[in-house]
Amino acid sequence: MAEKAQIRIQESMTSLVDDLDKSFLRGMQRTMHLCAAECCEKKEASVDQVHRCIETCSTPLHQAQTFVQNELAQFQERLQRCVLVCQDRVKDRVTANTSESQVSCSPLSSSCA
Repeated sequence: MAEKAQIRIQESMTSLVDDLDKSFLRGMQRTMHLCAAECCEKKEASVDQVHRCIETCSTPLHQAQTFVQNELAQFQERLQRCVLVCQDRVKDRVTANTSESQVSCSPLSSSCA
């Protein structure tokens, strides 16, 4: 049960990241590369000026990628905390007289998945 839930979450997260990439990040990446190409067209610019120009072009994409990564990391942390709380609730209901089959059949234990 837990493995199926984990696979379902992983597939959903992969789909979300793909959608974000196709809808937003690729366009930003295209803009960054076009901007960087324009920087390289400036024949009168020094090497340092061209590098700064290219860095400036890449800033919005890097900020967006960092934002997405941070949001995904926070979601993963919240999900992990949720699983731990659920597991703690199951442990709190288990006594010395509780059989393994009772724990595995408990609606609470299956909701942790």
